[in-house]
Amino acid sequence: MILDRYLVRQFLPIFFIALSLFVFLLLLIDLFANLVRYLNYEVPLLTILKISLYFTPKSFSYAMPISLLFAAAYTLGDLYARNELTTIFSSGIPFWRFSISLVIIGLFASVFSFFFDDVLVIPTLRVKNDLSRRALRQHVTENNSDVVIKARNGRLVYSVDYFDHINLLLNGVSIIEMDGNGEFISFIRAPSATWRDTYWELHSAVIYHYENDIPRIRPLPPNTSYHEPPAMFRRKAVNVEELQAKEAGELVNDLRAAGLAFFQAQANYYHRYSFAATSLIVMILSISMGGRFRKNILLMSLFASLSVAVVFYIMEMLSMTMAGLNYIPPVVGAWFPVLAFLVIGLFMLRGAKT
Repeated sequence: MILDRYLVRQFLPIFFIALSLFVFLLLLIDLFANLVRYLNYEVPLLTILKISLYFTPKSFSYAMPISLLFAAAYTLGDLYARNELTTIFSSGIPFWRFSISLVIIGLFASVFSFFFDDVLVIPTLRVKNDLSRRALRQHVTENNSDVVIKARNGRLVYSVDYFDHINLLLNGVSIIEMDGNGEFISFIRAPSATWRDTYWELHSAVIYHYENDIPRIRPLPPNTSYHEPPAMFRRKAVNVEELQAKEAGELVNDLRAAGLAFFQAQANYYHRYSFAATSLIVMILSISMGGRFRKNILLMSLFASLSVAVVFYIMEMLSMTMAGLNYIPPVVGAWFPVLAFLVIGLFMLRGAKT
């Protein structure tokens, strides 16, 4: 339809300009937030530029929803100020039909956002964080000490003094085995264990168990019974934001199987999907605001976009924090801000000028 193409042509230049400005602003914020530490550690300029370069995809991801909101609100406001919307409405075209192309753009942006984050943002963010930590002398390792996990629905309990994620080595291994009723079966102690592709090889292990109600101790013969993956022993040291969606889902399952707190990780996993849907939600919200500004359209659209973004991210921060503390279910913590703004947008759309 001619009007759809016309609306898209009006929208896209504003969107790309807004996206560029917001990305640049986010890069400046990240730079100045760490500038003092960069100077204190005499970080080379080339390293700083590399850190900013690898942070660009993440800035793009953050900036896209607010850019869509601003561009749609400004475009519709500008059309209304020039009385073009009045002409369109007078011809009998409903507002929802005229705006449907913007909703389609929002839907496409949501799908694109999810795969863009999973394929490009996560790997580059991991590199950016690694460069930043090394430049600022922040030592981070995936090794763990004093690890205690549950496996096989609680029938195995591992206690490990130290886990070496590079050599896949466990030091100071204790394993308690119980039956389905939680009754003690055996206790295994080994100075160390090495990962052998599919199982842990226990070195110089001894097993304590009962025979005819008499406690016995004997060397543990070689076996392949203990095959919990090494990833289970390093999950506490993993940053969820640096994992792709599939890996984040595996993290949640491993934490749950290990008997560790998984609520924050699960909320972050659901947030991958809810954040991708933000682009569609803000587009619906911007359509409802588009015809409300006839004067100072640029400033009002910018102010409205920033206000909505601040309120949304504060609400999201609070709900994610509550989900991480298990005050609310993780799925509610991730999706509540999105659904709340969807309801607000639909409610405002009912009162939009037509």
